[in-house]
Amino acid sequence: MKPPSESSNKEISRYGGLWDLVATGVGRLLIALFVPAVTFVVLLYVFIFLRDSNAPQWVIAIVAILWGVGGVAVLFLAANAFIEQLPDRWKSRLTPFVFVGPAIAILAAYLFLPAILSVRDSLFNANGSQFVGLDNYVYAFTSPAMLESFRNNLLWLVLGTGLSVVFGLIVAVLADRTHPRFETVIKSLIFLPMAISMVGASVIWRFIYNFRPAGSIQIGLLNAVVTAFGGNPVAWISFKPWNNLFLIAILIWLQTGYAMVILSAAIKGIPSELLEAARIDGASEFQAFFKITIPYIQGTIVTVGTTIVIFTLKIFDIVLAMTGGNFGTQVIANEQYKQMFRAFDFGRGSAIAVVLLLAVIPVMYYNLRQFAEQTEAF
Repeated sequence: MKPPSESSNKEISRYGGLWDLVATGVGRLLIALFVPAVTFVVLLYVFIFLRDSNAPQWVIAIVAILWGVGGVAVLFLAANAFIEQLPDRWKSRLTPFVFVGPAIAILAAYLFLPAILSVRDSLFNANGSQFVGLDNYVYAFTSPAMLESFRNNLLWLVLGTGLSVVFGLIVAVLADRTHPRFETVIKSLIFLPMAISMVGASVIWRFIYNFRPAGSIQIGLLNAVVTAFGGNPVAWISFKPWNNLFLIAILIWLQTGYAMVILSAAIKGIPSELLEAARIDGASEFQAFFKITIPYIQGTIVTVGTTIVIFTLKIFDIVLAMTGGNFGTQVIANEQYKQMFRAFDFGRGSAIAVVLLLAVIPVMYYNLRQFAEQTEAF
């Protein structure tokens, strides 16, 4: 028997490497899809079984928890045990995909698939029975309600985001100069509104803006102060166009604490030698702030600002709870809710949702890129 020639060995090595590459890629894909696919199938049949069961509710709840959590755990253990039997080279390549697969499946099920379905629905009429093309998008960019929403959202973006960052930065700088004991108290009080939900904050501010006719007892804080000085009570929420500013004040009250915490951490990371050197060279506190502090934490300021921008673009709870979009306070998310769940026009609602998604994506991309650059810097 002739020994294989050198060219034959190279050929076998080349095809072997190619097969190994293909097999590794296919193996990763199969491992990534196996656990979530089996999990979803099992959970689906369990759901159908429990739905049609006549057992007591508490029994169904216990079985659902045990079966759901236990079943997923068993699948993970089985997949991991299978991976452990493979050679070390394959084990190191495939193990991460056992855990990444469910995350990818969940993202696809709850993010990507709904986005695709929303795009599809936006091309149909209210009940999805007739294809209307871009008519819903024409409505989204030309209707008076949407034009008002765009104007108000822009106002929220500029004032809400800008003032939240500015106030958060001011509080962070001032708190950093105080005694550590007082700094903790101050920061806790400023951050406290972050623990309140949007609707809860709106209820609180409804009492502040509450209006009653002249001559009545004013339970609203602002009108109580106004009438105490001899003025007439004001219907703050319906007072166009200033009512938008009164609603934006709620957002600032909520988000200033978030901006303060992040910016305060960035300020504490500034080397004290830089500030001391600036003071020795004769720089005033304002010069040191604008020439050293601001440039040093510029990346953090941008990150905080873009985060609040994303939040502001999707603002919904405050407007719905305070005015319901009336009195010239309509915003994009509230108009989308109104079209979809009050007018039951799923075509227009989906088109507005797609417009809002397209508005958020660039800001999210920029925010993630900034975060990646900061991570690489460290």
